[in-house]
Amino acid sequence: MNTVTHIGIDVHKDTYSLCSFNFSAQKSFGQTRIASKSSLVIKYVRKLQKEHPECTVLCGYEAGPTGYGLYRDLAKADIPCVIMAPTTLPKAPGNHIKTDRIDAEELARHLAWGTYSAVHIPTPQDEAVKNYTRLRNTRKKALGRAKQNLLSFLLRHGRCFTEGKNSWTIAHYTWLKGQLFHDEVDQETFTEYLQEVHDQQEKVDRYNQRIEELAALDAYRDRVSRLRCFRGIETHTALSFISEIGDFSRFANSQQFSSFLGLVPKENSSGQRERRGSITKAGNERLRLLLIEGAKSTLRSNIYGKKSKRLLARQKGNDPDVIAYADRANRRLHRVYNNLVARGVHHNKATVAVARELSCFIWGMMNNRIN
Repeated sequence: MNTVTHIGIDVHKDTYSLCSFNFSAQKSFGQTRIASKSSLVIKYVRKLQKEHPECTVLCGYEAGPTGYGLYRDLAKADIPCVIMAPTTLPKAPGNHIKTDRIDAEELARHLAWGTYSAVHIPTPQDEAVKNYTRLRNTRKKALGRAKQNLLSFLLRHGRCFTEGKNSWTIAHYTWLKGQLFHDEVDQETFTEYLQEVHDQQEKVDRYNQRIEELAALDAYRDRVSRLRCFRGIETHTALSFISEIGDFSRFANSQQFSSFLGLVPKENSSGQRERRGSITKAGNERLRLLLIEGAKSTLRSNIYGKKSKRLLARQKGNDPDVIAYADRANRRLHRVYNNLVARGVHHNKATVAVARELSCFIWGMMNNRIN
C-alpha cells in the first residue's frame, strides 16, 4: 500500500532539523540535524525514498526570514513541499520545552494531520518586484527620519516655518535655504541635515521612477492600471499589492481578504454577549499601512468635486465599467466615513473602517466582481 511520509523541517540560518512521521503507524523517525543546505535535505529525502520505495514524501517548514530558497530547490528536485503559516499552527498549552528536534517533529505531525495553512509562494519575478517596492518603503522611512532630524534641530534653535501651513513645499525649501547660523559648527550641522534630506529625496524619486517602469511590464500593466482607477491608489501601492498578493482569487470572498490584511475587528463573543475590539493587525502589515494611507488620500478628495487631472490620467484607457466601479467605491467610502463620524466614532477608527471597505473593493476589482 502506498503511504505518505511527512518530513518536518525546522529551518534556521545555520542548521536544519529534520524529522519524518508515518501517519499510519503514528510514529516519528529519522530525526537528524544538518547544515542549512538544500542539497543535504535532498540527500536525506533520496535516502528515505530508497529505504521505503513504496512511500511518497511531503516536506514542510514554517515561513520565516529564510525565504523561499529551500522550497524552490526542492521543487526543482521534484520533491513536494509546502510552507506553513506560523500563525495557523496550533500550540499545545502548558508546553515549556522547545528544541529544534521537538519543533521538527511537531511540524511533521502538523503536516500529516493537516493542521496548518500553506502560504502563497510568489513567482521569482513577483518576489523581486516585492523586494524592490519594500526597498522604496525603507528609503521613504529614512527620508521621514531625515526631515524630522532637520526640523528638530531648527526647533532647538527656535526657528519654525510660519510662512505657510504645510512643510516641504517650495516656500518651505526657500525658507530653509535662507537659514544662517552665526556658529560655524551649527551651520555645518544644519547643512549636513539639509543635504541628507535632499539625498534621501533623490533616492525616493529614483525608486519611484523605477517602479513606474516595472509597473509597465506586461505581467503587471493591466492590473496596475485597474487598481490606479481608485482614488488614493498610485502606482507604488498598486504594484505592491499585485506583487505581494499574486493571485487574488485565492481569497474566497472580500472578508477573507480583509482578514488577511488584519483589518477586521477582534471578537470575543459568547452566548448572548457580543464583544468586538480593535482590528486584529494580523497578516501583511505593509499592505495594511499602504491601504490606510490610501484611505486617507481618498478622504481628502471631494466626493462631489471634479476629478483631478492626475486621476483622469490614471483612469484613461480603462474599461468604462472599471472606472464606474472605482467611482462607486469612492462615493461609498465617503459615506461610510461621514456616517461613522456623525455617530461619534473617532476619525482614526473611521479611517481604518474606510480602509477595510477599500480592501473589499480591491478584491472585487481584481476578481472581476465589478457589476
